[in-house]
Amino acid sequence: MTSQSLERKVPSASSACFLPGKDIPAERVGEGVLRQVMGYDPSILLARVLFEAGGVGEIHDHPHSQVTYVESGEFEVYIGGETRLLSAGDGFYIPPNTSHGAVCKKAGALIDVFSPVREDFLDKGVEASPAGRE
Repeated sequence: MTSQSLERKVPSASSACFLPGKDIPAERVGEGVLRQVMGYDPSILLARVLFEAGGVGEIHDHPHSQVTYVESGEFEVYIGGETRLLSAGDGFYIPPNTSHGAVCKKAGALIDVFSPVREDFLDKGVEASPAGRE
């Protein structure tokens, strides 16, 4: 199979097909919180959110469905009036328009999936740094 046969046309409303994490800028989204947009198209977006201990994902809501995987660390997660302590290997689902937030207890990372795409995460033109470094 040639490399040409492996290529696929990528719509302009989508990310590139291959996205090395080390090449994706990390956007500062709060004190001790960085976010990398890892890939997207109009129906979905994947983000990796890096937290220092004490970093806070403020309580908010949005019209998107969200599923999150705790890649590492420990987080106190609030969803719709309930709070749980979650750690590496755990996951959670947030229905659309449901208040939620997180406090990082031990430094780590969350992998967020949103549907449809979070257009507000794209091309914000804010302070960014190489992945995992500030």
